[in-house]
Amino acid sequence: MEIDFITDNHKKTKRDYLGRVNKINKSEAAIKAKKWDYDYWDGSRDINYGGYHYDGRWKPIAKRIVDFYKIKGGQKILDIGCGKGFLLYEIKKQVPEAIIRGLDISNYAIKNAKEEVKNYLDQGNANKLPYKDKEFDLILSINTLHNLYCFDLFFALKEIERVGKEKKYICIESYRNEVEKVNLLYWQVTCESFFNTEEWEWIFKQTNYKGDHSFIYFE
Repeated sequence: MEIDFITDNHKKTKRDYLGRVNKINKSEAAIKAKKWDYDYWDGSRDINYGGYHYDGRWKPIAKRIVDFYKIKGGQKILDIGCGKGFLLYEIKKQVPEAIIRGLDISNYAIKNAKEEVKNYLDQGNANKLPYKDKEFDLILSINTLHNLYCFDLFFALKEIERVGKEKKYICIESYRNEVEKVNLLYWQVTCESFFNTEEWEWIFKQTNYKGDHSFIYFE
């Protein structure tokens, strides 16, 4: 099912798409960003976040997720592409007895994660999750899977199905028209899977992904 928890937050950021390609060397920015280190998280805004610090922006998103999936104490939640753990932190604040786990490819993000959740985070790749079959009651992956090449993406979606039970939610970047396609190409620095919404739906079927999803558009 398509269910959106993210768009309101996404639209709060103003983006100069032409400036992104005219003012910087995009190839150099992408090379730095794909190291998933300081430059990606806390370096220049020209490269990526320009300083990814806790500011409470994930609180309303966490509340929507907690309410929609009726998260209760004792349930196990995995966030794939957890970054510095801000979403997990907000979920844990709202449901203190929830059992959280996060996975990210970036050692830098984990080392600089929110202290309250740092011990629950693992370094790893979404294409091979270090968890047991059907281990988690809810799996989340927000703005991550589009950063995988298609072969790793297929493995990652199958892995999500393997380690998750019924409740799963992923959010990925996509496009519905040529304007959104061009804006995505202009803005991104780490995206590897450039698919429109119909292609994503086809990929879900091919990988037997049965969870929920939403798309981020660059309008």
